[in-house]
Amino acid sequence: MALSPQWLDELRSRVTLSSVIMRTTKLQRAGREWKACCPFHDEKTPSFTVSDEKGFYHCFGCGAHGDVIRWMTDQRGLPFMDAVKELAAEAGMEVPAPDPRAAQRAEKRASLVDVTEAAQQWFVQQLASDAGARAREYLASRGFPAAILREFGFGYAPDNKQALKAGLANFDEAMLVESGMRIETEEREHYDRFRDRVMLPIQDMRGRVIAFGGRILGKREGVAKYLNSPDTPLFDKGRTLYNIHRAGPASRKTDRMVVVEGYMDVIALAAAGIEDAVAPLGTALTETQIGLLWRMVDAPVLCFDGDAAGQRAAMRAVTRALPLLRPGKTLRIVQLPSGLDPDDLIREKGRGAMEQLLDRPASMLDTLWQYELAAEPLGSPEAKAGLKARLLEHVDAIEDQDIRALYRRELLDKFSAYAFPRREKFGGKQPWKKGAPQPAPGLTPDAARRLKQASGAASKTGLASAVVHGLARHPDQIDRHADVLSRFAEQDQSLAPAIDFLLDAAETLEHGGDSPILLPDGLVAPPDETRFAFLREGTDPKAARDALAEAVSLLVERPALDAALLAATARFETDPEGAFAEQQRLLKRKLDFERRLGQMVGERAASAARSDSDGRSAQAASSGPKTD
Repeated sequence: MALSPQWLDELRSRVTLSSVIMRTTKLQRAGREWKACCPFHDEKTPSFTVSDEKGFYHCFGCGAHGDVIRWMTDQRGLPFMDAVKELAAEAGMEVPAPDPRAAQRAEKRASLVDVTEAAQQWFVQQLASDAGARAREYLASRGFPAAILREFGFGYAPDNKQALKAGLANFDEAMLVESGMRIETEEREHYDRFRDRVMLPIQDMRGRVIAFGGRILGKREGVAKYLNSPDTPLFDKGRTLYNIHRAGPASRKTDRMVVVEGYMDVIALAAAGIEDAVAPLGTALTETQIGLLWRMVDAPVLCFDGDAAGQRAAMRAVTRALPLLRPGKTLRIVQLPSGLDPDDLIREKGRGAMEQLLDRPASMLDTLWQYELAAEPLGSPEAKAGLKARLLEHVDAIEDQDIRALYRRELLDKFSAYAFPRREKFGGKQPWKKGAPQPAPGLTPDAARRLKQASGAASKTGLASAVVHGLARHPDQIDRHADVLSRFAEQDQSLAPAIDFLLDAAETLEHGGDSPILLPDGLVAPPDETRFAFLREGTDPKAARDALAEAVSLLVERPALDAALLAATARFETDPEGAFAEQQRLLKRKLDFERRLGQMVGERAASAARSDSDGRSAQAASSGPKTD
């Protein structure tokens, strides 16, 4: 019976690893993981860890490592299929019926591994032979220690089109072609793919050789410097990361995964003692590879050369990752000094310089901002508007709505600070002082009438009316929330005139100024100004602005949550399971929303209650019986 990798991954995801292991081994909570004395060898100090998030156990003492299926086979002693069936029953999954074609494919992959493993041994032998003298000289010039050469399995492919065929004569020609070792032609004899190259094995998560990479010796016109195996039944370059089988265990000690551009960079880092590095194989980082990295660590560090090509590669990775972002999962970016790759940097400045860069990576958001800021000259309003449009286009690619909202706010804050820098002077106008009368900028009778009508409608919603008045009192915050408010106004026509007026009025103020927009007499006030900190006299300005920002967030979030709940409910007929799960998630968010709103308006009430209680206690104390 052949089980697909996708089915096995689903099985692993449905079973909690720690719950299976703790049936026979006593586990203790250690942060986000579990620890225990290793059940595979005798020890007094716990070195055995279990990570439900990453889906594996590992012993730093004896090296035992595996997933929930491996636990059942190694610790329980069950045959593979018995282990799978027991776990599937626990997870409520049905084991697929036998598929003869899938069995044949699995058998073929197993036989192709025999080819690649044999080829690896042959390449290593060729490196040690007389034919490999030039390759050994090249490796010596790179300064790689002998231990590194052995660990990474360096070999050599002779400059002969039929050498490998002769060396692997016990394998059929068809298997050599299908494994990617030979190239098939119709008109002439098949020939070896790799010739006169230093060879490196590419291994899967289990350490099996599934493909090769080769670096040409010397320079040849029209010949690629690096050459990788083609995609085969064993090897998919978009789903494989070079050195993942070594870097995975190393990352559990460092809680870090470094992604560099090529396998020679990985080896240079390993030679310097940095063992938690991987590399893609001739392609930009794919969605599958990003997901694989996130199974190891929450924030992999991407390390790129400091030249223009490296910056473009960083942005390709950022844009590829934006739609995939979810809470707690991100990428961090390191840009090397211009003209240096990791090997150059370590040679010139030592391992410490590399570690310093890796310890101070940039966030995805900052990388995106810096790249777009430098993308084009920004000497005109049109160019600045183009910058804003590009930033928002990136934001719109983010699928998680919470992360999307946070990216939008932070990038717009950066844009506002850049496009509308705070001025030290007021261009001839005196800054407003509390108590000094000042007319609302540009307040015509018609505008006053419109604002009064709009705010009257807004007051019916309580929170919406409070936000309108809060922005009028703190107009320096209007631009910060302009995009969010404009989109909200499109959904709520009763607030649209008030928001439009505030946006227009704010443009007549010095940017960043704190002069309030004085509203005309007779304007409908919020139901109770004491409920909101940003409307109360004497509130600390920073606290008022923070409270106003939270109120704007709540104002926009409420209709979005209601709409999402309606959509989830409408999906019940076609997707009851998915709709129920989505509805439960949204209900939790709505409860959190109500809690946040309650905290905002309840703080003042609680304070007032405490004051009343204190007053009553004092009064009782002063009027109570006295004793000598």
